[in-house]
Amino acid sequence: MKPVKNSKISALIITYNEMGYIERCLDSIAFADEIIVVDSYSTDGTYEYLLERPGVKVIQHPFENFTRQKSFAVSRASNDWILFLDADEVVPQGLRQEIVKTVKNGTSHAAFWFYRQFMFEMKPLRFSGWQTDKNYRLFRKSKAKFTDRKIVHETLEVEGSSGILQEKLIHYCYKNYDDYKCKMLHYGRLKAQEDFYKENPFNYLLMVVKPAWKFANHYLLRLGILDGKKGIVICYLNALGVLERYRALKKLEKKNELAYYLVMP
Repeated sequence: MKPVKNSKISALIITYNEMGYIERCLDSIAFADEIIVVDSYSTDGTYEYLLERPGVKVIQHPFENFTRQKSFAVSRASNDWILFLDADEVVPQGLRQEIVKTVKNGTSHAAFWFYRQFMFEMKPLRFSGWQTDKNYRLFRKSKAKFTDRKIVHETLEVEGSSGILQEKLIHYCYKNYDDYKCKMLHYGRLKAQEDFYKENPFNYLLMVVKPAWKFANHYLLRLGILDGKKGIVICYLNALGVLERYRALKKLEKKNELAYYLVMP
């Protein structure tokens, strides 16, 4: 294929308290034609760091949920090709070359899946359910959008075909126990909000079965046991996030029920 004219790339990231991660993420996407970071009022110096970072445009915007925050970031991009990363992800050299070659040479695909290599602290996590993980990270703004049906683990709706890049994205998912635990609890609460708005009722049986299945599936069936101590920790915290989803959903329903009775004549 001949090189195409509209081959510039806007790299986008959303942040909240990402010092220790964001630096190497930005280093790895220096090849992008535009870098935009949408920060949800970080308190650890992330915003101040971004203001001083050359070649980076930073915008502060209040966080409602992941879908709306990412959609806002996309709306600020100047170019059609979007490379959307999490702040704890890094694009290695091989993947950089593949991205640039794919976009510059032209492609019939509207979006591309990236496989990810998960890192536990600084060591690879080879199993624990993540070995086949892939996400959309490169797409055309004119052909894709984040669906408003999900507010966490946001989903990209693509108009057209999708491809898969061969090189893996590196995901530093686990900094320490408390950090990952907070992340899983936060995701669980957002999933509870999603269930509540969809009118999916709380269920005691699911609160018991779903977390247990999550742990068993990732630790045994998805071979987390082969990751040793790392596998136990990751699988337990992932299951804890599922448990938090149902605990939070129960609280939302009780709060809504109380509000209903308070307004009754």
